[in-house]
Amino acid sequence: LGFLAINYFFQPPFDTLTVGEPSDLLALVAFLSTALVANTLLARARTEAERARKHAEEIETLSQEVRHAEALREASRLKDILMASVSHDLRTPLTAIRAIAQDIAADGSDATARAEIIVGQADRLGKMVADVLDLSRLKAGAFTMHAEVNTAEDLLGATVRQFSGVPDARRIETIIDYSQPALVGTFDFVQSLRVMTNLVDNALRCSHDAVTISVTQMNGSLSFQIADRGQGVLVTERDRIFDAFYRPVGPAADAGAAGLGLSIARQLAEAQGGSVRYSVRPGGGSIFTFELPAAMLEPEETSE
Repeated sequence: LGFLAINYFFQPPFDTLTVGEPSDLLALVAFLSTALVANTLLARARTEAERARKHAEEIETLSQEVRHAEALREASRLKDILMASVSHDLRTPLTAIRAIAQDIAADGSDATARAEIIVGQADRLGKMVADVLDLSRLKAGAFTMHAEVNTAEDLLGATVRQFSGVPDARRIETIIDYSQPALVGTFDFVQSLRVMTNLVDNALRCSHDAVTISVTQMNGSLSFQIADRGQGVLVTERDRIFDAFYRPVGPAADAGAAGLGLSIARQLAEAQGGSVRYSVRPGGGSIFTFELPAAMLEPEETSE
């Protein structure tokens, strides 16, 4: 429109679109070209400005996410410090409470039964405090492992003995594949026993039927499987069962559990190059698989 207006009003002959002189035509063409270039540059500038605006918004969003992630990490760090501090401070009064309750229970008075309850609850709370403290040390990478060559049979036997005298012990069944070479691994025996105890205890609490412990060796790993015939774990719960302080919902939930056993079991396994994972047992129930690095013995060692 600007091109036509200049031609009509400002270029002789006036009041007509006729171009009288070649120079006027060149001027009009130059004006038209300039207008087209200016329009193109303006459109490009608007596009780049919009792109820059969106890019700035993306940067701001990412910056907020980074700040949020950093805040979460700091909150988690402070929580771990608080747990470690509280757990350490609770140990002394718990020890005193337990000692006093034991003295009362030993007197044989009417308060004996109540004192025994106090001792039992103090032991339970003491274990929870120890678990919280160990969990904090594991997360901080301050937990020391002592890996040595041990046999799977010894670990399995020690696990069963942990439940001797417990009524539920009769429900524990063990399976060892003796057709394989010596089942040996490189692991911390004490901490691996703790993993096994936590997993078996969890299975006994989740099922009233037999709990089966089996062990095999494959792909460079010792594989212990603890299988129960309980209700299993809901699909919506499976990603969270190894979270600290998390207790699954449903009929198999244990209101008395602190929700630390599975979390500690997995972290103790991973701290020595192993793993703990969950799977569904065919026919119902759960299977927790505890894997540890296998060890290869020389023929002389095997023959012994």
